[in-house]
Amino acid sequence: MNGELIWVLSLLAIAVVLFATGKVRMDAVALFVIVAFVLSGTLTLPEAFSGFSDPNVILIAALFIIGDGLVRTGVATVVGTWLVKMAGSSEIKMLVLLMITVAGLGAFMSSTGVVAIFIPVVLSVSMHMQTSPSRLMMPLSFAGLISGMMTLVATPPNLVVNSELLREGLHGFNFFSVTPLGVVVLALGIVYMLVMRFMLKGDAPGQQAGKR
Repeated sequence: MNGELIWVLSLLAIAVVLFATGKVRMDAVALFVIVAFVLSGTLTLPEAFSGFSDPNVILIAALFIIGDGLVRTGVATVVGTWLVKMAGSSEIKMLVLLMITVAGLGAFMSSTGVVAIFIPVVLSVSMHMQTSPSRLMMPLSFAGLISGMMTLVATPPNLVVNSELLREGLHGFNFFSVTPLGVVVLALGIVYMLVMRFMLKGDAPGQQAGKR
């Protein structure tokens, strides 16, 4: 193992520790790593900043902007109202509709952004239904993860793999190439959460009411 490899692995280990502790902002840590690689000569300046011009990076940034726009325009509130109206007082209906909605939106925008949008929605819906938020938060998280399997742009790894295929002169993925598999996984995920939801911890509605 040469010195350069040890340096790179050490720097990555430091970055992981900083990410895990949360004492330093993640974007600051990422920039620190880039600058350290440049100053040490591991990367040239063009190599270090070439990723910022990558179409995939620009697309991911645009998806976060779309997510913020949905929050600012009140779309999240409208969706929450619709979910309550459609599900009524049924937790099963709410779980199914929530996972389908989150996976559907996450197929076309950042899954992280979608989950962030729906966290206040889930809290509001849980209060309305007098149920523990944890019984809907885990399905929300699962649906966000599964949404990455729905379309090509749903998650960065899909875009990275597609770019590498095109770079090697091979056929890339179509926009909906992974959708059939994603739909199957979503259906299995819904069934799993319906079966396992009783194992999710949370106060009973009566206990929640007593705490408020």
